[in-house]
Amino acid sequence: MMKHGATMRPTGRTAVVGAARPRATRTVVRMAAVSEATTGVKRNPNLAKLGAGYLFPEIGRRRREHQEKNPDAKIISLGIGDTTEPIPKVITDALQGAAAGLNTKEGYSGYGAEQGMGGLRDKLASRFYDGLGIGSDEVFVSDGSKCDISRMLMLFGSDTSIAVQDPAYPAYVDSSVIMGATGVLNEETSQYNNITYMNCLKENGFFPDLSKANKTDLIFFCNPNNPTGACATREQLQSLVDFAKANGSIIVYDAAYAIYIEDGSPKSIYEIEGADECCIETCSFSKYAGFTGVRLGWTVVPNKLKFSDGTPVNKDWNRIMTTCFNGASNIVQGGGLACVTDAGFDAMMGLVTYYKENCKLIRECFVEMGFEVYGGVNAPYVWVGFEGRPSWDVFAEILEKCDLVTTPGSGFGPSGEGFVRVSAFGNRSDVEEAIRRLKKVYGK
Repeated sequence: MMKHGATMRPTGRTAVVGAARPRATRTVVRMAAVSEATTGVKRNPNLAKLGAGYLFPEIGRRRREHQEKNPDAKIISLGIGDTTEPIPKVITDALQGAAAGLNTKEGYSGYGAEQGMGGLRDKLASRFYDGLGIGSDEVFVSDGSKCDISRMLMLFGSDTSIAVQDPAYPAYVDSSVIMGATGVLNEETSQYNNITYMNCLKENGFFPDLSKANKTDLIFFCNPNNPTGACATREQLQSLVDFAKANGSIIVYDAAYAIYIEDGSPKSIYEIEGADECCIETCSFSKYAGFTGVRLGWTVVPNKLKFSDGTPVNKDWNRIMTTCFNGASNIVQGGGLACVTDAGFDAMMGLVTYYKENCKLIRECFVEMGFEVYGGVNAPYVWVGFEGRPSWDVFAEILEKCDLVTTPGSGFGPSGEGFVRVSAFGNRSDVEEAIRRLKKVYGK
């Protein structure tokens, strides 16, 4: 209702009492094509240098594609090295206890030491480095070796020359590329410029010919090797340490599979004279206790290891960890403490034995079928040769004919061409079924 004395403003249309309301008309506005919005921030050019996608997601993509085409297929994966068996009860009890303790006044804890719980650092030093001169202040607990490898490249910076085994775990190269420590990918060689690739071939027992290797700042070295399964002898490791010391290099020694060594070869690089002056060792519980999803590892940085200006590497590593990491989960570290007790270690060895038995079955299968077979003794991987055939072609054939996922050797570097890696991480019944399928297709 209008107030007394107010006047109605004209609206541009005349209202007719009782007249029908005019039908609304819809106006269509045609918008000009708008380009996709972007920011003004340039992409990291180092990420642009990366070639294909990271190996294991690419394998996962091809597996999903095969499953979509063959919905009834029961695909078995012996590709990515993911553990399958339950974590031992003595360890899960400790994990549960640590979690339950957070609900009590006495058991609650917040931020912990970035370097790890003191008790766990003590136990790791005594369990895995007893008599080797490694103290708990040289052991840094983390969320796994893969994460530590990337943090190490942050520690050393982009102006660092790098050598890797070829073939090798792809995280060493890809992390180096992302950090800016390499040149671009050479499409002809499938290698990045400014990285020294140390060929590990069957002709040299999968140990590099160091006499042909360039002098570099860092040497990434995995032993037992992933993917070949080769395990270096004491004499070979001594030659590696001597080589590094002569060139002023630092070895990043990945001991992720050391617990699988059974022939008396060194399980730690610190068993080698002089290694504490030129080596960092990284390891984890992923393949020891089935912690691939739980995430717990450690890295050893000896106090004797120094930069060229005399600064202890341990000091700078501590700075990296306290800046970039808030420490491993307190619950997970509770499980780690159980792993290094006598009962926990025995339980871990039970898991290791299970996977080694798988490995023996897989190895024997390929040997019986007449293939060229390496590894599978001191490591949970069997390295199978398909000479003259591209690795991805073999991967595709095995997936197509056997519904079985393996890993193409070329995914670990050019020297892996012609091979596939078969993982022992699987349920026994799956491994036995995989063997039946392989024999049906490739058996003589």
